[in-house]
Amino acid sequence: MAKCAGGCCSHQEDNKNDHGHDHDHDQNLTLQEILKESFFAIISFVILFAGIIIDFLKIPFFQDTLTQLIWYGVPFILVGFPVILTAIKLMLKGDFFNELSLMSIATIGAFVLGEFSEGLGVMVFYSIGEVFQGLAVSKAKNNIKALLDVRPDVAYVLRGDVIVPLDPEEVEIGEIIEIRTGEKIPLDGVLITEKAAFNTAALTGESVPRNIKANEEVLAGMLSSDKTVRIQVTKTYQNSTLARILTMVQEASENKSPTEQFIRKFARVYTPIVFGLATLLVIAPFFILGATEYEFADWFYRSLIFLVISCPCAFVISVPLGYFGGIGLGSSQGVLFKGGNFLEAMNNLKTLVTDKTGTITKGVFTVQEVIAEDKDLFFKNLLAIEKHSTHPIAKAIIEYLTTQNISPVEVDKVSEIAGLGLEGQVSQGTLLVGNIKLMDKNNISVPEHLRNIAKTVVFAGLNNSFLGAAVVADEIKEDARLAIQKLHKLGVNVIMLSGDKQEIVDEIAKELSIDEAYGELLPAQKAEYFEKIKKESKPKDIIAFVGDGINDAPVLALSDVGIAMGGLGSDLAIETADVIIQTDEPSKIPLAVNIAQETRKIVVQNITLAMGVKLIVLFLGAYGLASMWEAIFADVGVSLIATVNSTRLLGKEFN
Repeated sequence: MAKCAGGCCSHQEDNKNDHGHDHDHDQNLTLQEILKESFFAIISFVILFAGIIIDFLKIPFFQDTLTQLIWYGVPFILVGFPVILTAIKLMLKGDFFNELSLMSIATIGAFVLGEFSEGLGVMVFYSIGEVFQGLAVSKAKNNIKALLDVRPDVAYVLRGDVIVPLDPEEVEIGEIIEIRTGEKIPLDGVLITEKAAFNTAALTGESVPRNIKANEEVLAGMLSSDKTVRIQVTKTYQNSTLARILTMVQEASENKSPTEQFIRKFARVYTPIVFGLATLLVIAPFFILGATEYEFADWFYRSLIFLVISCPCAFVISVPLGYFGGIGLGSSQGVLFKGGNFLEAMNNLKTLVTDKTGTITKGVFTVQEVIAEDKDLFFKNLLAIEKHSTHPIAKAIIEYLTTQNISPVEVDKVSEIAGLGLEGQVSQGTLLVGNIKLMDKNNISVPEHLRNIAKTVVFAGLNNSFLGAAVVADEIKEDARLAIQKLHKLGVNVIMLSGDKQEIVDEIAKELSIDEAYGELLPAQKAEYFEKIKKESKPKDIIAFVGDGINDAPVLALSDVGIAMGGLGSDLAIETADVIIQTDEPSKIPLAVNIAQETRKIVVQNITLAMGVKLIVLFLGAYGLASMWEAIFADVGVSLIATVNSTRLLGKEFN
């Protein structure tokens, strides 16, 4: 099995020394391809099984040593030669202590002692184990790939009056593409068709179609549900949100969890110790028992059993595969982990610090009331400056004023004042639009009753005079209360930080049973509060922050785990967050904790199983109570059981 030698398990560090035996199985082989690669292993298994039966039946021709050597030796060369060759290459590079060396020495030694069937058995079952491990890894990777890499191979581009089929990589920004009913969108863009429904299951795991209006964003991977639509491309194939998410998930395995890092380091120390103990097991009895009672062949056989049992494959395969399974499970549930380190960290989540707008609330505002002496003047100035903002409140105001048929005034030199609002120059002077702090900072007198409204109020001032105010309201997300309840059951403390009024923040906190809530905070003050929360927590406690991925970068950077809410279309979220909630649902946060807990259970089970079985058979082998067959089970058998156990994560369901 030539391919096995290049895909065997590895305990190498995360460095650039490519020994050619990492267990990545990046080929994503199909079942047919893996069976083709394992042809020699299957043939060798048949020969091994037939030989054991013939030997058991005591058929005369098979009792000759030379016959058995040839019978078992030929298949041994087929499956063992690639492994031995790779082991030699590693030794020439200075890597003497690895699982391939263990395997090679043990099997060659077994042949020297005349234990042909057992020597062949080690290599055959090792090779078969590689086949199953390859299938498991491919299943995990294909699980993710099927969820995310759903871009079609063809984009139907409108050029003139003709629809031209092109490779998506050839489509340029600004071109119009057509997507028929049931087809998937190949590139990010904005919808030109008036209105359409799209299935986003491949991106979010949600089965309910999403209705999108003209000029709103659509993403590669969405599926047109009810009609033929046209979109204008806004990103190239390589820069599409889906392509970046796919790359992020596939690279997640590079960010190793502390447990994975420990296992790799442990294996580097463990393997040479095993070599030393195996050598000691051969030599020490000579001095303890004396030359007359010492039998070299017996103790050499025991040391070979010791070597096979001690192979660290079960550790270095099943642990990372467990985390990869957890990452794959999260992807299928609309939760993207950027690595096993962040997945493992969620197990120790003790405090979740959350933003309000767009995280706990929908971030979809509606104008409920307007207060102004001259509404026409107020509207014209308000619309002029809000058109320069992308904030959800600004969008709500623009949408409202558009229905009023307002013509905005000309505005220049628009600038954002962090945490306060916007400033611009109009023909009548300086225009300020923002919160009450902005008005107070510029000594603009505001009617007292507007200060006490427990809703978001946008104020406007012109040349230090009050121009008017718009009262807007935001809705709490449907699953926010359930999310807080589940987090509390998991022992997680929830703290809300917001730039909104303290009265609004307190009202939402009371309604949702949030533990602590602080309002009227500028971005820099949010970071200060977060640092204070971290200082007051225990060293091993994980403090996570969840925000909308747009204006929370300072706090995301300070957090142990940064969680981006509604990050599906946010480039910044993909870049800055450690965990991305694709569906914009707070309830996915406790789900992420549940996935982390299930992953840890699997990893702990794998380590306990491997360590327990190996220790038992090691002692039995040292006392001569175990044969090479028990050793094979302790190595390959345990590896297979751990691998199957890891893949259980991919089908896990949560309430």
